[in-house]
Amino acid sequence: MTEAVLQTSQTPEELASVVVRFAGDSGDGVQLTGSQFSQTSALAGNDISTLPDYPAEIRAPTGTLFGVSGYQLQFGSVAIRTPGDEPDALVAFNPAALKTNLAGLRRGGLIVVNSDAFTSRNLTKAGYESNPLEDGSLVGYQLVTVAMTELTRLALADSPLGKTDKDRAKNFFALGLVYFLYSRDLTHTIEWVKAKFAARSDVVEANIKALKTGYNFAETTQTFVSTFAIREARIAPGRYRNLTGNVATALGFVAAARTAGVDLFLGSYPITPASDVLHTLSSMRAQGVKTLQAEDEIAAVCAAIGASYAGSLGICSTSGPGLALKGEAIGLALMVELPLVVINVQRGGPSTGLPTKTEQSDLMIAMYGRNGDSPLPIVAASSPADCFAAAYEAARISIKWRTPVIFMSDGYLGNGSEPWKIPEAANLPPIDAAFLGSEAKDGFQPYSRDPETLARPWIKPGTPGLEHRIGGLEKEHLTGNVSYDPANHQFMCELRRDKVLRIQADMGPLDLTGERTGEVLAIGWGSTRGAIATAVEAAQAEGKKVSHCHLRHIHPLHPDLGDLIAGFDKVLVPEINLGQLIQLLRAEFLIDATGYNRVTGQPLSVRGIREAIDDLLYGDL
Repeated sequence: MTEAVLQTSQTPEELASVVVRFAGDSGDGVQLTGSQFSQTSALAGNDISTLPDYPAEIRAPTGTLFGVSGYQLQFGSVAIRTPGDEPDALVAFNPAALKTNLAGLRRGGLIVVNSDAFTSRNLTKAGYESNPLEDGSLVGYQLVTVAMTELTRLALADSPLGKTDKDRAKNFFALGLVYFLYSRDLTHTIEWVKAKFAARSDVVEANIKALKTGYNFAETTQTFVSTFAIREARIAPGRYRNLTGNVATALGFVAAARTAGVDLFLGSYPITPASDVLHTLSSMRAQGVKTLQAEDEIAAVCAAIGASYAGSLGICSTSGPGLALKGEAIGLALMVELPLVVINVQRGGPSTGLPTKTEQSDLMIAMYGRNGDSPLPIVAASSPADCFAAAYEAARISIKWRTPVIFMSDGYLGNGSEPWKIPEAANLPPIDAAFLGSEAKDGFQPYSRDPETLARPWIKPGTPGLEHRIGGLEKEHLTGNVSYDPANHQFMCELRRDKVLRIQADMGPLDLTGERTGEVLAIGWGSTRGAIATAVEAAQAEGKKVSHCHLRHIHPLHPDLGDLIAGFDKVLVPEINLGQLIQLLRAEFLIDATGYNRVTGQPLSVRGIREAIDDLLYGDL
């Protein structure tokens, strides 16, 4: 049942942080197992960062390499910013999971496998010529083999469930094993199972029994050489909840709409990895939220524009392929100058690309993917929890400046999770919808401008005396009448551009870690924040003159960014694309920046960024 097992130490060894990866077939419950371990670790007071990593196929052929689903998390008593470069422990439910994930495991790391799955048939599917559990190919790792399927069946021998359903419970057996290994409490998962399967008492009993059996098996058989404990992290006092980036995004827009005193409307066509925004908001009717699952991407954005015209905050959620389809309608929202936020949870491309993997390759389409001169604000979130603040900021800008805004997230942020400190409503930045009322009907002009923001009035349809028309044809200044006058078109294009540029005056200080001068400035955006920050802090600890600036606002860029760049010898721009932000920076500031670009479908590694920093510092030596 187990291999190379020594006596378990009496006292768990304390660790500052651990990286664990669960992997198996899509039907093995890997995502559920990982999410339960994450929730339990968060409740234990650890800081965490997660990376769900699953195939695009709903159910790939069992045992195949391309059907492997993974879930990686890093948890610890210290600040955790990434899911980790290399797992310390890999839990593999079958040979394919072992083969596809072994290369990422740190040398000497722990491997826990379900030995029952290592049949000749499954080994052949995974491309093994011999059994890696027996041929010595895993020498150098700590290998623990457990007959998870057989032991789960024995534990559930008296259960009324069928054989297939009993076998599904092996993920809870494995979870119990790992809970024991890292001194985790079973209570949260037991209560979750009771609530999740409340209508099926037989399923509740089987899953709880499998969970406890795995835990007790590890304890009584001394499965592991050592066990480990991770203390609570020292975090700022407050109320926290563990949540994904997509849920945080949804909550950010709800909070913004409530602050502004308007209803929230989401028009959405389901698309990976953005669909959870729709799922979350569809359950929040009591918070003034209306959702429409439209027949296509164009209908979704047009419905959101109509909602904004009617006095709600209209938003829509999509990913790269949907953003391409929405281009013309976004241009309409720009022309009629109404609030609208387009949520783009990026994924690997082009075309259908890598639907379940992460990438940052939609920045150029967000900047330029519309006909005509159509500049829009672009706001980017930098972590799963930060999606709340970034979504709130996108909504604030959209309402205040009466403009469409593109909110940038990605699959890593949307599906990943971390602890989020719940803010006090009173501490959120104010948002004033400032609807124009009938008292302003004397001399009313629908395209008059606020002198500070250049925003035109927002008027609810039916307001007496304020009837007006809007549409996609060019507008005459002030009156809003259709105009083909060349000078007016030049003026209106420049005015819409200048309105967006005025957002710069409303930005807070630059997000900077380190000194304002030095040898290397790393500039990042979006989900690269954790990896860049960790790499830069490690470089600073070694005495290197390196700083990190992370951009919340991609367009317009921060007004102080140029002066900051001028204080450094070299600029490094890490991105999960082939170089998009770096092109914008080169064009804006005429700098010779260096890119660190990876498009593997995975987050950037801390190690890779550290090596890129050293290459800039010492590459010419």
